[in-house]
Parts: sequence; structure tokens; C-alpha cells
Amino acid sequence: MTWLVTGGAGYIGAHIVRALAAAGIPPVVIDDLSSGHASFVPDDVPFVHGTILDTDLVERTLREHAVAGVIHVAGFKYAGVSVRRPLHTYEQNVEATRRVLQAMDAAGVRNLVFSSSAAVYGTPDVPLVTEDLPKRPASPYGESKLIGEWLIRDVGVATADSPHPLRHTSLRYFNVVGSGDPQVYDTSPHNLFPIVFEKLLEGATPQINGDDYDTPDGTNVRDYVHVADIAAAHAVAALRLSAGEPVEPAYNLGSQNGLSVREIMDAMARVTGIAFTPAIGPRRAGDPDRIVATGELAARDLDWRMRYTVDDMVRTGWDARRNAR
Repeated sequence: MTWLVTGGAGYIGAHIVRALAAAGIPPVVIDDLSSGHASFVPDDVPFVHGTILDTDLVERTLREHAVAGVIHVAGFKYAGVSVRRPLHTYEQNVEATRRVLQAMDAAGVRNLVFSSSAAVYGTPDVPLVTEDLPKRPASPYGESKLIGEWLIRDVGVATADSPHPLRHTSLRYFNVVGSGDPQVYDTSPHNLFPIVFEKLLEGATPQINGDDYDTPDGTNVRDYVHVADIAAAHAVAALRLSAGEPVEPAYNLGSQNGLSVREIMDAMARVTGIAFTPAIGPRRAGDPDRIVATGELAARDLDWRMRYTVDDMVRTGWDARRNAR
């Protein structure tokens, strides 16, 4: 019951590979290493170096490894950069998803877990995001993820009456942090945790972008979820699809409560032992006060829960980053 993980050499994808193996599902990885690292792929996991834009390569990989399902993680994940590079974003996230679906159809693979994003909601004006909230993405990245969901839905509808319909679910989440393996860490130059870690390693002072929001401590409140919990939910979704069990079209992997940026900074100082007072910079345009999602549906179906405290999130991420030095 092998499953293919696209983008399996990346930070999130590599954790999903490990979660699959722990669940007894043999994984295989395809990754072009544009942002991933071959060293993140365990030695005993088959690794195909190539782009998912190569439909023939994806189809050949599916056939050669007798793949039963795909967890599609690969994509261009930088919302801010996507505003400047919309064509690249659509190629990597929309066209690539279309080609993965085309390869799956040709190879007769009918199970798909799509790594989507809470960016499909844009900047909602409600305190707690649910799956049925209107979708108003605010960036080409968010738009591309929503279109990816539409593509998958449409293939599901088109094959519904066939002997082997496409069975699928999309998992939406916000800020993924921490590490579940000391060899794997977040290398993104755009995410809060690695930005703060690099500042601390350089002896520089981290910055908070605005402290006058309508929140208890004045800083943004967001979902911060541990990468190992995210990976485990993907593995459970794969198991349910493989077993023919019912799944929802989409699930939010949310914390229900959220954490403020200042709470993250306080945990950073507490866990690392590096005392600092963050600098206060200007607000970033378009940043809402609070975006937090419910995870009730995922808790019901995917064993979704927050297994890590904020200190755990910082400690595991910090240890993995320092291990890489």
C-alpha cells in the first residue's frame, strides 16, 4: 500500500513521509529540490528527483512503485512572493496539480490527500474559521490552492459513477512550526520561527510587526500547529481513504485558540535561554488582528489534536535548527 508524497523532501513533506512509515504505509518521494533537501528523505525511502510538472515521470513513478494513493504537498508556498510572481505560483500550484491528477488517472490511482492552506479563506472577519466559511483568498498563493481544490473536486465529480472514483480530501492549515525529527527543520526565509531562530543565532534582535492590534496583548493571534501533528493527520487521512472510509472534502487543522506573536517571542526567550526584548516595527499591510481555525471535524475523523505546548514547539524547532549548524 505504497503512497507517493510529492514534495517529500521539504519540511512538511519529510515529516509526512515519517508519519506514513510509522503508520505502516511505505512512502515514496518525488521532489525537484527547489526548496527541499535530499538529506531530509530517510535512506530507506525511494526518492525520485524530478518535477511534478513532468507528467510522464509522475505516472512512471506511480506505476513502478505500485502506488495506492498520493499526498500532494509540493508547491510554491510563499503568499507574499506570489503577489510578485503570480505566473510562477500558478504554474507550480495549479498546472502542477492538474498534471498530478492526469498522471494519477493514467496510472489508475484513485486516492488523494491534498495539502491545501488556510490562505483560501483570505482575511475572514470571524474569530473562528470553519470549513464552510466563504473562500476569499487574498493572494495568488491562496487562489492557487483554492483552484487546486476545485480541480480535485471536479475530477471527483467526473469519476463518481465510474468503477474507481477519485476519493480525496484537502487539509487546510495556517502556521506550521517545530520539528518531529532532529534532522528536519524549517528552512523557509518567510516563516516566523526560522526568522526568529536566525536572528538569535546571529545575535540580532527579532522584530514584532505591530503591537496595536485588537488582541489581549496587542499583537496578531494566529494558529501555530506542530508539524508532527500536521503530518500525523495526513497519515490518518491516507489510511481512511485506503480503507474506503468516509472523509469530508476538506478539514481545517486548527488550534481552536491560537497564540499571539508576543506569546511566541516570550516562549523563544524562555526556551532558548537567550533574553531579548523584541523590537516593534510597523504593521504589515493587510494583517488581520486574529485568524484561528476550529479543528472539530479533523478531531472527529483524523485524530487531530494539539499534542505540543508552545514551549514544545519552540524547543523541537530550536534543537533541530541548532543540530544543522
